[in-house]
Amino acid sequence: MTSTNAPKLATEADREIGSRIAAVRAAQGLSQTALGQAIGVSFQQVQKYEKGRNRIGASRLQRIADQLKVPVETFFTGSQGNDDREAVVPAVFDDPKVVELILAFTGIADETTRDSILSIVKTAATMQRKRAGQA
Repeated sequence: MTSTNAPKLATEADREIGSRIAAVRAAQGLSQTALGQAIGVSFQQVQKYEKGRNRIGASRLQRIADQLKVPVETFFTGSQGNDDREAVVPAVFDDPKVVELILAFTGIADETTRDSILSIVKTAATMQRKRAGQA
């Protein structure tokens, strides 16, 4: 058995987790400085996490999730299985506007209002698809 003292390099998973952290943080209007202060690191360290240059330990990732008020699972891909739907969900969270929409929507307590907003969004998506098909 050989032992190496080489540092553990960041992986594609580290980059994906970092980009999801950045998307959620940006959607909430939180600066890297504010997030860093809340979790006890510099904004430069937050930048390194978000770009996937540095790996994030489990306890720090939990602190980030707690600060952003999302489950830690938000930062992980769901593409372990072969279900195409599972692969789409994490990709959707890569768009900061989607995260912003979800956070705003979940902040609405009134079910009637939520149903109305959902209906508007579905109608707009249907209209967009029809226009794209006709073009």
